[in-house]
Amino acid sequence: MTEADILLAVTAVIAASAAVMAWFVIDLSTVTMAKYRASFTERAHFQAQEFFLFIDPRKLFVANVAVMALGAILVWSVTGSAVIAVPAFFVLALLPRWLYTWLRTRRLDRFEQQLPDALMMTAGALRAGLGLNSALAQLVAETSPPISQEFGLMLREQRLGVTLEQSLSNLNRRIATPSTTLVVSAMRIASETGGGLAETLERTAHTIRSRLQLEGKIRALTAQGKLQAWVVGALPLILMMVLNKMEPEAMSRLWHTREGWATLAVIGLLEILGIYVIRRIVSIDV
Repeated sequence: MTEADILLAVTAVIAASAAVMAWFVIDLSTVTMAKYRASFTERAHFQAQEFFLFIDPRKLFVANVAVMALGAILVWSVTGSAVIAVPAFFVLALLPRWLYTWLRTRRLDRFEQQLPDALMMTAGALRAGLGLNSALAQLVAETSPPISQEFGLMLREQRLGVTLEQSLSNLNRRIATPSTTLVVSAMRIASETGGGLAETLERTAHTIRSRLQLEGKIRALTAQGKLQAWVVGALPLILMMVLNKMEPEAMSRLWHTREGWATLAVIGLLEILGIYVIRRIVSIDV
């Protein structure tokens, strides 16, 4: 065989190997994307129903992919580095989970803030001679979400034949807060022992309101520490952006060299650890 034949054979082997590798990567990416889409749509369907939002989860998936792509393009246009843009693309995949956690936390806080007044309203209706279901129906009609949605669902479950105990358990499962557990336990005990449900709800409302006031004082006292965590975390990022505008040549080593990438990885890790430690210090459970 001549040298040209050997070179041709080696080129053919390399081309075949590259084609097989490309096919493997495309097939793996397709399967991974299909699994991610199925997992995302199933989770999004459940989470949207939890907020009483009836949205097609496939549209949410398309919106999520669009945000991931636009975010990666924005990072690439700012930094000019694909090494930073690619991780940003995958990090944005976690955005729906962060958004869901934030919205759920706000919903639970809103529910707990409404709960003492709702219990006092229900107790007043019971003292006026209404039954429990009628009192809850009045509560649903005169209050705003999320408490009207949750108690309205509880009433609809009872109309379909679900027992009061089971509907209370479902409420406690959907709104897993200490206040809900206290209310559910009080209502169960009052219904089983035949005690005064109105008085029980009033005492429970006073207990929850006192706990919420204490939590509010703690949040006010620890607000400075929480703000300090975000300021400390954002300061290096803002400084890098300012230096990148003032000294782009000097900062280019941070974006386009291996040493710079390693430095960015260390900075990111220390940022996350610092914010986590500070928030753990100022997080106080009542």
